[in-house]
Amino acid sequence: MIFRGQFQVALCALVAMAGVNAFAPQISTLSAFSRSCSSTNSCTSTQIFNVPPPDAEDPVAIKEASDREAPPQSFYQLQIQSARAAAMAIEDGHKLIEIEYPPLPANVLEMDDVSAYEISDANIKLALDFAKSFTPSGARKVAILLPDEAELEIATENLGTANPYPGVTVSSLRKSDPDDTRIFKPEQIFLSLLGNGSGGTVEPLPDTYMYIIVVASAQELPDVEELQKLDPNAVFVMYNLKLDILRGDLGAPAFPPKDFHDRFLSKVKPVYYLRTRQYTRSTSKPPFAVNYQGCLFRSYPGEFQTLLDTGDGRAYRRVLGSKFRPALGEFKEQLTQALRDKGVIDEEGKTLNFLRTGYKTTTWWEDEREEASDSLEDLDYHLVYKQIDAKNNVNMVTLINASVKGGEWYADNFFHGIV
Repeated sequence: MIFRGQFQVALCALVAMAGVNAFAPQISTLSAFSRSCSSTNSCTSTQIFNVPPPDAEDPVAIKEASDREAPPQSFYQLQIQSARAAAMAIEDGHKLIEIEYPPLPANVLEMDDVSAYEISDANIKLALDFAKSFTPSGARKVAILLPDEAELEIATENLGTANPYPGVTVSSLRKSDPDDTRIFKPEQIFLSLLGNGSGGTVEPLPDTYMYIIVVASAQELPDVEELQKLDPNAVFVMYNLKLDILRGDLGAPAFPPKDFHDRFLSKVKPVYYLRTRQYTRSTSKPPFAVNYQGCLFRSYPGEFQTLLDTGDGRAYRRVLGSKFRPALGEFKEQLTQALRDKGVIDEEGKTLNFLRTGYKTTTWWEDEREEASDSLEDLDYHLVYKQIDAKNNVNMVTLINASVKGGEWYADNFFHGIV
């Protein structure tokens, strides 16, 4: 227990640092230029321009800026970016959204001493900071939901209260019957083995504007679907649930079926997405192995950006931008092709490439599925809504019923020039 307490203190100190490896600040042009001048004692003058942010009323400028937005350099910047992206998505009518990023610095996540308990605690505290952006002075009600009352008890013990901020409540998806005073409940064990939750009932919280779902597993995601049906007007945020991994569990024994992705998870729109990946490639020349890494980054309403680490863990180079989220195998190939273009990796024949990648480079949920929603794609919702609303005075409810198939807009007939 003494070691865990010391570790948590060190962990909090690492997260508070602005220069953590996961989101370390890039070396600015000005500082590098200054060091060059001091070492050579001669330099030329440099002009520094103050570039203002895009106009909030200009959707085209917002879209262009989001398409090129750089990953965060600190957790403070990450919170600002994710809250802004979520606010714009909610304004455009999205009520099922996803926020995904590493909850701890990369060097901390790689420690052998980091447990699921520390990661869960970090996610809850980050979700609390996120919730504060949507309830100024407690004007709105925001609920942070854990899977069950056992998780809730641990969280409230760490936070000291179930209401850590005005307007923010920490609660659970499932609530037990208050009249049931039994200590041992065998039916809960039976339901857990069948993948049907931990007993109790799913009930909405009155007048809640936003539910932030944290530390839920694939077995507990149907509870989120049930709650969304009970409170369809509220905003639901899947916060650092690693849905890409949870989708892989669907269809297994004691887990929800695969059609759960089609009817619910495919409707969840990733509005802020940051996932890093590391790869190793063997070569026929020294050093005979190339280690490289990159990240897939998206900040609504921008594109999904494939970014290649430049080698120092502090800066990324944009490789490609896409309206559609690339599959994991496609993302790896995009990074690899960028290294081929620079001559880092040699060109290989089709046969050897096939042996490296295999026949199938996508998971089942990344394939085209007729019953799935298009929410995993970037539909340019923010841009199109603003333009149509200004031109035809169309309200948001009507536009939400629009859809995209094959890159074309389909809606009611009064959308002249869109259909």
